[in-house]
Amino acid sequence: MSAPLNELVPVLQVAISPVILISGVGLLLLSLSNRFGRAVDRSRQLAREMRQLPPADRQRLSEQVRILYRRAGLIQLAITMAAISVLLAAVLIISLFLIALMGWKSGVLPLSALFIGCMLSLILSLLAFLREIHWSLTALKLELEPPAED
Repeated sequence: MSAPLNELVPVLQVAISPVILISGVGLLLLSLSNRFGRAVDRSRQLAREMRQLPPADRQRLSEQVRILYRRAGLIQLAITMAAISVLLAAVLIISLFLIALMGWKSGVLPLSALFIGCMLSLILSLLAFLREIHWSLTALKLELEPPAED
């Protein structure tokens, strides 16, 4: 049942790539969680400001809050997909070791599926992140526009 050490060394070498991926995606998750926190904090700040304005003046801030809510949703999607990518990479590492330890010869298809799933999740996370950046610039443009005169 146990594989000799000389058979496990190549498995360790192959497992390094998913470990590096986990580290890199961890940094992406850190960045995304910081952006999520800022979007939530800014939304709360704008909501407080809106309560103090007369109803006629709330439209501009309301649009900014709408964009912030949309951004937070995109960041949530990006975080979810990045976390799924990390989970799949961890399962891939465990699968590599199990296949080596058990001496299974037909592990290429499940390993390939795990790796492809990991990469697709990461791609979706990055696409959501890019879309969120777009909405961030849209919100900035809206904030920098001079207020409409009556």
